[in-house]
Amino acid sequence: MATQQKTVDFILEQMADVGDVSARKMFGEYAIYADRKVVALVCDDQLYVKTTAAGKAYIGKVKEAPAYKGAKPSFLISGDYWEDAEWLAGLIKVTAKELPVPKPKAKPKKKTS
Repeated sequence: MATQQKTVDFILEQMADVGDVSARKMFGEYAIYADRKVVALVCDDQLYVKTTAAGKAYIGKVKEAPAYKGAKPSFLISGDYWEDAEWLAGLIKVTAKELPVPKPKAKPKKKTS
């Protein structure tokens, strides 16, 4: 079951206080970006936030699960928490702050004849 666009739109709306937040569709599901960092995935209409020590401290009692088969466990954030925009934005802010900036992709080498 693929994620519905309206689910992603609602989550992004709730995260508006984060600032630079966006989503990119990948394989029928979505990656959530904050400050150019992947901070969460939305798979099967469920929100999975990347695991960080700051995120765990922020959440407290946390439920972890993989977003898809073979994935590392992430924090599974229930829909009840989505309603609290301030709380959700706070979680995404502390998560993004702890994650490293992605390395720039290497440019393909030109072929020489």
